[in-house]
Amino acid sequence: MLTIPEITGLDSYIGLIRIPPELTVPLTERVCRIIDTEAFRRLAKITQVGLVSLVYPAARHTRFEHSLGVYRLALLFLKRLAHIKRFTEVIDKHSAELFIVTALLHDIGHFPYCHLIEDIKIAGMPSHEELAARYILSGAIADILRKDWNIEPDEVVDLLTGKNGGKSPRLAASAVNLLSSILSGPIDIDKLDYLFRDSLHAGVPYGRQLDQERLIGSLCINERGDGLAVTEKGKTAAELMIFARYVMFSEVYWHHSVRSATAMLQRLFAELYRQGKIGIDQFFASAEDDAVRLLCTASQGTPLSKLAEGLFGSRRRLYKRTAQYSILEEPQQYYQLAGKPYAYLCEAADRLSESAGEPFSVLIDAPPVQKEVEIKIDVYFPKRDSYAPLEDISPMVRAMAKEQFDDYTKQVRIFTYRKPQE
Repeated sequence: MLTIPEITGLDSYIGLIRIPPELTVPLTERVCRIIDTEAFRRLAKITQVGLVSLVYPAARHTRFEHSLGVYRLALLFLKRLAHIKRFTEVIDKHSAELFIVTALLHDIGHFPYCHLIEDIKIAGMPSHEELAARYILSGAIADILRKDWNIEPDEVVDLLTGKNGGKSPRLAASAVNLLSSILSGPIDIDKLDYLFRDSLHAGVPYGRQLDQERLIGSLCINERGDGLAVTEKGKTAAELMIFARYVMFSEVYWHHSVRSATAMLQRLFAELYRQGKIGIDQFFASAEDDAVRLLCTASQGTPLSKLAEGLFGSRRRLYKRTAQYSILEEPQQYYQLAGKPYAYLCEAADRLSESAGEPFSVLIDAPPVQKEVEIKIDVYFPKRDSYAPLEDISPMVRAMAKEQFDDYTKQVRIFTYRKPQE
């Protein structure tokens, strides 16, 4: 496995690109051919955290940079796991190379403000995984996968979705399960990069407390063989990762001003989509600046224009937080709105707007129906050759159960329009 050129490139310092913070990413010719495609270059024009930059102005990093960071971590994970027999018994060279290209392409289907729009669950709207398949299964990327990597595009889509039902599957289910969990699981390369990178560019310390080197150095295979675990030496590093995620959601992703902007964008998009004023395929294929122009043009001269102008106009004018409900202080009000379908929230907001005498003057933001993925990590104790769930040996992790993570980092908020003279 270590003969894979991208992995050996970690130490050869040949063909490198630099990304923040002073990280070197090895680029072989076949990797360069992928990142130079039009589909991949588009990611350089889509920001990683979208509207967060309205509150944290330096958070303008892109999905292109993040994808390179995830690709680099994929190489580091493989380099470490190549020394573990239980891993190499399941993952051969082809599987490892498939994992590398899938890590590189994991965000290829993302579109501007992707997660914010997906959260509102509009019927009939394709997911970013479905859009990724469009880019991977045909065209330049598909040709490169076959010619340079001897990989069928179906295999990449299978691994991205965690399935094993492609037209030409070459991976056993055990390999798919294991590699899928490293792409998106309790200890995954996506999470490790975005927590650190978002924290770095936002200018906050929370996600940079991760001890990545210690965590990667402690990686092993869990007892079932379908995911990663950490040795007891990595226990504290795993706790730091979980805590970093908790604080980043609390202080950055669900900051009240970020969520005001989020509520504005979601309502703007949902209403323009309902009215048939946005061509979905055009929006999905757009760079972020082009998508903003589409939103502003489509809403011009309508009551929705105050949403577009507040977000993207010459002067930032976010809706003002006028009420906030938490599970601790106002549980009854919280549960009336938390986890409710987006259409329900819009109807409630419209009733309040009607009372105020102005359409779209009130917005309601609440935790979405789908909760964040629960983090379950096993800790391996070599001396006694046994495993234990991290939550059983860490009171901090035990306190961050799945329900608590969402309920305690995400508030229900009501936002109201501020007129220009205010």
